[in-house]
Amino acid sequence: MDTVVRGLAIYFVLLIIIRLSGRRTLAQMTPFDLVIVLVISETTQQAMLGDDFSITNAILLILTLFTTDIGLSHLKRWWPRAGHVMDGVPTILVVDGVYDSDAMRGCRLDREDVMEAARTQEGIESVKQIKFAILEVSGALSIIKKT
Repeated sequence: MDTVVRGLAIYFVLLIIIRLSGRRTLAQMTPFDLVIVLVISETTQQAMLGDDFSITNAILLILTLFTTDIGLSHLKRWWPRAGHVMDGVPTILVVDGVYDSDAMRGCRLDREDVMEAARTQEGIESVKQIKFAILEVSGALSIIKKT
């Protein structure tokens, strides 16, 4: 039972930390971000398993994590508000060619991040050509060009 409690505790702590740290895509990861992910995974593994490195304990932990994840996905489908809390909502970064500085700061993005996505997706050269730039829940930037 200790393994299940440890697994649930780590799952929810990681969910909260990842949610608070903001949305970034893997393409935006720096080498240091990768090192942090590796350190977190090792630390998490030690915290969840404790001193019991048996196959039975590992299987129980894996089942706990997957069952929790599946349960939360059902909860999000039945109660959309839970999805907003766990995953967040899309954030509008640019409206009619004007940056929303507060939204940009809150998402830890700068103007170059938006313009890189605009150039890549739509061939846009200036923020004035953007109708909307939206940071999606997935961490991807969606650019909608003015017509």
